[in-house]
Amino acid sequence: MKKLYIVLIAFAITFSGCKKYFDINTDPATPQNPESKTLTPPLFAQMERGVQFDSRYLGGLIQYFGGAVNVGEQHGWIQISDAMGEIWRTNYYGLGANLNLIISDSEGKQEWNYVGMAQALKAWGWQITTDYHGDIILKQAYEPNRYVFDYDPQSDVYAEVVRLANESIKNFSRTDGAGTVAKLSSPDLAYQGDPAKWIKFNYGLLARNASNLINKSTYNPTKIIEYCDKSLASNADNFIVPNNGSNSADANFFGPLRQNMGAYRQTNIIVGLLDGTYFTGTSGLVIDPRRDNMITASADGVFRGTLPYRADAGTVAAKNQIPNLWGVLGGANPGAGLGKYIYKDKAGFPIMTSTEIQFIKAEAAFRNSDPTLAYTAYLKGISESIDFVSSQGVAITPAAKTAYLTSAAVKQSAATLTLRDIMLQKYLALYGYGFVETWSDLRKYNYITGDSKGNNPYVNVYVFPTTFYSDNGGKPAQRYRPRYNSEYIWNVAALAKIGADKIDYHTIPMWFAQP
Repeated sequence: MKKLYIVLIAFAITFSGCKKYFDINTDPATPQNPESKTLTPPLFAQMERGVQFDSRYLGGLIQYFGGAVNVGEQHGWIQISDAMGEIWRTNYYGLGANLNLIISDSEGKQEWNYVGMAQALKAWGWQITTDYHGDIILKQAYEPNRYVFDYDPQSDVYAEVVRLANESIKNFSRTDGAGTVAKLSSPDLAYQGDPAKWIKFNYGLLARNASNLINKSTYNPTKIIEYCDKSLASNADNFIVPNNGSNSADANFFGPLRQNMGAYRQTNIIVGLLDGTYFTGTSGLVIDPRRDNMITASADGVFRGTLPYRADAGTVAAKNQIPNLWGVLGGANPGAGLGKYIYKDKAGFPIMTSTEIQFIKAEAAFRNSDPTLAYTAYLKGISESIDFVSSQGVAITPAAKTAYLTSAAVKQSAATLTLRDIMLQKYLALYGYGFVETWSDLRKYNYITGDSKGNNPYVNVYVFPTTFYSDNGGKPAQRYRPRYNSEYIWNVAALAKIGADKIDYHTIPMWFAQP
């Protein structure tokens, strides 16, 4: 990553009997030391932007989206392109130095809640960037007067996430200094300055971080359960980035105003999870009450989804059989203000939800040989997801929710619960927003191969494409490459050290997924 520094050479301009006409260092129109409150609001839009831009490709890989729109469904990449590099850009450019400025400004003012917020967003940025790219630039990232940067191993980044999240918790717990809820409430678009919710968010980051380590000897399910118990407790705690939806500039990237998703289709996996195929088999299907809010039937009333990349998946005829994500056929734009679920112009974008935390807890408890606790968290995760989906469209009635929770699609006792049940319900619940987290789950279980203990929750559900991208050597993708414009132009020597100059670099398994 190349930092550009502008060297300003000052020329003395002398006017007899007059002061200098300008001084860029004191120009009130271009402040040199922006305050934390002015830097904060755009940060949330950057978080949303990074995930949503890259989800156009990752969404196909994890099979949330289909339609043979791009190489994502083939686990591929695009050479000489910044495609798939938006999370990188978000971390290093959108957040990066801005968070450092906030910390510097707020430490001087003893506004510890601003410091804590910046540390929490740093932790989030490092976590999602390493889970997406693997080895990344950590220690040298913001060193001045440096033009090339060495990469750090993923294990170091994971440790830094833990450090930052714990520091953020400490700062939000402080009662001294000049930081107040009132000072942070307006710029804070997610939690309106509520320190308790920021602390919960940090514990959610710690839970994500630790949950990915199921193949490591250091995996500690008891600690994960502790993190979850201190994290998001209900949908009221969800971290949601709001969208005004008044025009294309402030509308949801997924909404009709932006016209980004007209070619994308719902997938066979999502349809099969919502109609009960993967929970009850082809006989006695149980329709999930979330189905009509999350996906759409074809013109003949049948719910259809695309399969992973195949030759005919992207043809007009094939696409016109399956509604797109807005809920219409043929790629038509339903019009501003329309669409469905989180594919609406004004829909907020979830960064973390309570339902995700409950499924992390359920997985940890199951692996900790505590089926009763796992079952309780599993049921709460489904319940929280139904309530969230209900809030995004046509309200789901209490009767419909109860009918589903007591149906054959949901396990009715702790004794019958399996890890597959937990992970598939989590996969479904994170549909449309938890792209990187779902990919982390798929990779830590090695897609359909299973983890180091033989657990294999995605077998016979996740289907590899008929043909992997040509550079893959027949292997699935495990990471995305560093951003082309900053790394492959300016930092090639550092990339070679980690093997990122190889055409199949993106198929090397992540550190967190290896024993």
